[in-house]
Amino acid sequence: MAVKDRDRFSTTTRLKLLGEQTAARVYRSQTKRQARRSRLTGRAALLALVLCSLIVALAYPIRQYVSQRAEISNLQRQQEQARQRVEQLRDLKARWQDDSYAEQQIRQRLHYVMPGETGYIVIDPDAAKQSRAELGAADRPWYSNVWDGVDKSDASDQ
Repeated sequence: MAVKDRDRFSTTTRLKLLGEQTAARVYRSQTKRQARRSRLTGRAALLALVLCSLIVALAYPIRQYVSQRAEISNLQRQQEQARQRVEQLRDLKARWQDDSYAEQQIRQRLHYVMPGETGYIVIDPDAAKQSRAELGAADRPWYSNVWDGVDKSDASDQ
């Protein structure tokens, strides 16, 4: 027994025992860390899966919401433009109710004159020359235009 007690209290035995205890603690802490890491990774994966599914589930409704809001703002803008147009037309209608405005527009647009007045229309000479140049075919007799049309259609067949 004395040898056993002596071995029990020897430095080498104590160092071996201390090394084994330390190794056991390190092994336990590593297994706990690994267990903790795997549990955290699983939670993180589950959280990521839930977030991804929420994003996928909400993507279409959010897109619809944004497009509908854009459409609503577009319709409101059109409605405001229509209101402004209605106001302009009401204003114009009220102006046409006035006899002096109607007389002014008739004189200006239809070139009417009051009895006893002399009406003049000034024509820009450059505009007259330009309109004659554009009318080229109108200066010739009608049968020449018809015959040219026949010639052109005959030439396109060949």
